[in-house]
Amino acid sequence: MFRPLCICVLFAAVLSGCAGSGPTGRDLLAEGNAANASFALVQIDEPLIDIVSAWHRPSLSAVFGDYRKPIVQKIGVGDSVQINIWEAGSGGIFAASSADRSSGGSRASAIPEQSVGADGTINVPYAGRIRVAGKTPREIEEKIVAQLDGRSAQPQAMVTLTKNLSNSVTVTGDVTNGARVPINPSGDRIIDAITAAGGIKAPVNETFITLSRDGQTLNVPMQTLLANNKENVYVRPGDIVTVMRAPQSFTAIGATGRQAHVGFDAGGITLEEALGKAGGLIDEKADPRGVFVLRYEPSALVSRFPQVQHHLLTRTVIPVVYQVDMRMASSLFHARRFAMRDKDILFVSNAPVSDAEKVLRLVGTLTAPAVSGYNIVR
Repeated sequence: MFRPLCICVLFAAVLSGCAGSGPTGRDLLAEGNAANASFALVQIDEPLIDIVSAWHRPSLSAVFGDYRKPIVQKIGVGDSVQINIWEAGSGGIFAASSADRSSGGSRASAIPEQSVGADGTINVPYAGRIRVAGKTPREIEEKIVAQLDGRSAQPQAMVTLTKNLSNSVTVTGDVTNGARVPINPSGDRIIDAITAAGGIKAPVNETFITLSRDGQTLNVPMQTLLANNKENVYVRPGDIVTVMRAPQSFTAIGATGRQAHVGFDAGGITLEEALGKAGGLIDEKADPRGVFVLRYEPSALVSRFPQVQHHLLTRTVIPVVYQVDMRMASSLFHARRFAMRDKDILFVSNAPVSDAEKVLRLVGTLTAPAVSGYNIVR
């Protein structure tokens, strides 16, 4: 009676032990090398790291191209201008009284601030409505003087832009004061516009900048703009700069000391640092040959990897499993160079012997009461 009971318990234990916790390293290798693999399996080595490191992510300077200063600012609809007119001698048409008209010397007259109308014009007394949209202040001054010529004694005009709405950029998101920021005539870069809006509220390593212009939008890390001034492009009128807080993280699962969703705590971390944050490999459980990083990669990058199955390259993005064998000393250097990315999965498989140990421990746990009872009966 005792022997059949032990056989049943042992069979149940074996079934429970075989369930495991995720695929083994052998499972991933077998599936990745199959004829119709659903993912690309690649070994992390120096040539592969060089390919991944050299891959250029989309950049602001590449997408938007023009990172030069604006040539000149022009007045547009919605802007406000202040006009001052000077007349030489007496009898000026802008004189406020007969005494002003009879007095000698030049006189100045200020026309109240006015906004450029939807039709792109402003009103100047004695000169009528003048189209100013798309013109510089100097061009407007010349137009006013030409309109007043013959009506006023040697008129001179000065046009001042008081509210610069058409030459502004909208800064929104995780900034201290979101606003429409006027662009300085000498040109402002993205960081200048963000600074004018009060600066970012999130840590730099968790901040991403989105630039939207003429139907194109691109999102880049804030640290990219700080590290490469060419990426800190000049803003243009109508641009929208959005500041977003987006902490980067990876997920550690399998035979690691810490199975969790782990934050980067820096602008970027390597596989070596990720293993440290995950608590390293559990000695009695982990398979050092089975350390994997799982992520999606663009097809253009994967096509440069060696021995990738052709049917996978027909996709826009391809699931990739990167493998590193931590039994080799060189793998420690590879892990230091291999950069982790946001939303990566770090998976460490169980060693084959650990599954057998689990079965034996489970058998011992389940059979202990039966053995004790048998001994008591005896």
